Amino acid sequence: MGKDLFYADIMSMNPEVTGSCNLVSVKFPNGATMRFIVDCGLFQEKKYEQLNKVLLFNPENVDFCLVTHNHVDHIGRLPFIVKNGYFNKIYLTEETCKLLPLALKDSYKVLSQNAKRKNEKCLYYETDVSKTISLLSSCKYNETIKINNNVKVTFLKNGHIIGSAMILIQISYPDYDDINLLFTGDYNNKNLFFNVPDVPEWILELPLTVIQESTYGYMDSTSIQKCFKKNVIECINNSGIVIAPVFSLGRAQEILYELKCMQENKILSTEIPIYLDGNLAIKYTEMFLKNDFNIKPNLKNFLPENLTYVNKQNRCEILKGTESKIILTTSGMGSYGPAQLYIPEYIRRKNALIHFTGFTAKGTLGDRLKNTEIGEMVNVRGLMVKKEARVEYTTEYSAHAKADEMIKFLKQFKNLKLILLNHGEENVKEIFASRILNEVKSKDVGLIGEYFFRVNPYGMVKSISSKFTIE
Repeated sequence: MGKDLFYADIMSMNPEVTGSCNLVSVKFPNGATMRFIVDCGLFQEKKYEQLNKVLLFNPENVDFCLVTHNHVDHIGRLPFIVKNGYFNKIYLTEETCKLLPLALKDSYKVLSQNAKRKNEKCLYYETDVSKTISLLSSCKYNETIKINNNVKVTFLKNGHIIGSAMILIQISYPDYDDINLLFTGDYNNKNLFFNVPDVPEWILELPLTVIQESTYGYMDSTSIQKCFKKNVIECINNSGIVIAPVFSLGRAQEILYELKCMQENKILSTEIPIYLDGNLAIKYTEMFLKNDFNIKPNLKNFLPENLTYVNKQNRCEILKGTESKIILTTSGMGSYGPAQLYIPEYIRRKNALIHFTGFTAKGTLGDRLKNTEIGEMVNVRGLMVKKEARVEYTTEYSAHAKADEMIKFLKQFKNLKLILLNHGEENVKEIFASRILNEVKSKDVGLIGEYFFRVNPYGMVKSISSKFTIE
């Protein structure tokens, strides 16, 4: 049948790592058009902040929304599109459905505080959050859901975080072969708290267009240097104070378990106090402990001894105290949450270690601190201070697969028609694309961002400049 009658245009709204939002516009042979989005997140890079107020599509014309996982850079603008007219279902896994309301309420709190400080209108309001939550439709892993007469969707378990999924979308029309799209979302092949199953064989056999994240497309898993435990022990043994910025979901719980293991292995004394600060991190930790997510039996109690949750009542005393201690605090990139209080306090102390445990986007406080030498001045929340503390960074706990692991993932598919790279810095996407072309049997590899890609059941039709608005 005519290739120009049945196709899908795939466009990514995020130029680099955060602000994930993928728009798919499908043209059917009868002239009808269908539009859906995969994720709708907040931009966290400083230079892209203004993009949070911009939509390159009309939410009223979007037929459905799919969510890969519960991180703010993938779900933080869902209430914004609801505010602007989106009223259809939002499909997500059962676990993400439990987690997402907490994340959106917390995100609104941060956004409203920032808007008030800047004397601006907030991106959205509490009523928009409530409306968004009312649109959620939870799905089981590996169960194919019929969205409408032309679309089936299957959520596949992914190791990135609890509830995360790769999403297979099968788009059909009578007498035409299907268009099969697989969005990896933020992908990992493993997780501390649960086992990651293999991709079902029937999916490996499909002719596929894969939309693949590329965050760490420049490095292999073998190049990771584990340093967190060593750095923490060095600091504590010198009567220092450790500040570890963590992401609320996944990273906070993993670092707590790491500290527990350090205690059990007698390399960290149980007399050293450990604190967890961040309302959302504490709420998620309690959900883990209640075993709402079927985590591994041996990890049902992952908390270290001598752990205290921080609240408004005890924070000041902990913040100002000079005794040796370990403080885990949100946010993971240092720009939001209680980290904004701890970092200005401890960046000036020579006996402090500020240890980032995950990715820090360009323009975030974590990124600035990493790129400032000791003794130099750095802007921390508008205050110029001399960096005296030791600042370290590790990728050993990263929830993203590295280049070699992503290559291995892609190689298992038997009939790759096209691989599109998103969610990565531009130079990283180019590096990873070159490697894919050398190592993976795929007809084409494209970089989503400046261009969008038209695909049909047989692969890529063409690439087109994406600097326009889809109505």
